[in-house]
Amino acid sequence: MDAIKFLTEQHREIDRLFDDFEEASGGTKKKLQLCREISDLLAAHATIEERIFYPATKDARTKEKLREAVEEHLSVKRIIADLVDLSEIDDEAEAKMSVMREQKEHHVEEEEKELFPTARKLLGAERLEELGKEMEDMFGELMAAGEPRMQVPNETDHPAQI
Repeated sequence: MDAIKFLTEQHREIDRLFDDFEEASGGTKKKLQLCREISDLLAAHATIEERIFYPATKDARTKEKLREAVEEHLSVKRIIADLVDLSEIDDEAEAKMSVMREQKEHHVEEEEKELFPTARKLLGAERLEELGKEMEDMFGELMAAGEPRMQVPNETDHPAQI
């Protein structure tokens, strides 16, 4: 699948999980499980963007947008790092999840409206297919290794280099 389609599908999946989180009863194990699942998906998603997609799309037309994107990733990673060791969802965790969703929505809107159309023109269909395969493979490896969110606290000092 092409890289942009793959990333967009992940965006929608994470949206669904945030909806499920908001609809779940407060303080339940289901909410904690959804928090962990969202954090894992966001961690793995950020990794494949930072290691594969962003470097492949970096040029003069995207440089500023990519610099902003990795700063947005850093902000979300710092929230994930705060949530990693939770044993229950309290009011503070609820607030952090709300802020994380808002930041994710802003980030996704910019990617889908600005970065992705430029990347599609820059890379072309064949290269997007190659990148999509690479990203699917890496994402699968990260998820299979288990709990990608647990690596995030080691990634909160500075934005990713692309």
